[in-house]
Amino acid sequence: MSDQIARPKFEADHVSWTVADADAVAAFYKEVFGAEELFRMGPMDAADIPAGEDGRDWMESHVNVAGAKLTLIMLKLTETLNFQLAQYDKPADRRTELPRNCDAGGHHLGLRVADVPATIAYLEANGCKAMETIDITEGPLAGKKNVYVLDPFGHQLEIVD
Repeated sequence: MSDQIARPKFEADHVSWTVADADAVAAFYKEVFGAEELFRMGPMDAADIPAGEDGRDWMESHVNVAGAKLTLIMLKLTETLNFQLAQYDKPADRRTELPRNCDAGGHHLGLRVADVPATIAYLEANGCKAMETIDITEGPLAGKKNVYVLDPFGHQLEIVD
């Protein structure tokens, strides 16, 4: 680590998921989670944006995906968390399968709630699939519960108390 450059102060701004259908995912999170849509951009197509002086297209230079066509929707999911949905319609060779938790790039969104069982009942009534509840009986989290959940699109959440 360099002693020459001061470490900046970091604060969380947003979490971003690449999704197959940003409109459908945004509608679900607005309806079921009460998310507020802050803005949307796009679709923005690299083919419509002039290349930079180095010959790379705008998408390659800015989001590291050459030839992309991208739509963004920013949601306010909680008081302290913005949730960005990114939909890529190009390039044609993009992967469409979601990573598992054990795969490189695997991820989940953890959300804290007051009542895990009531929240799971609500989410299941709204199209989510809950895994089995983890009841923590020992250690620093003794007495806590958490549950992994799949939203209707296959994205993973973890509900914790």
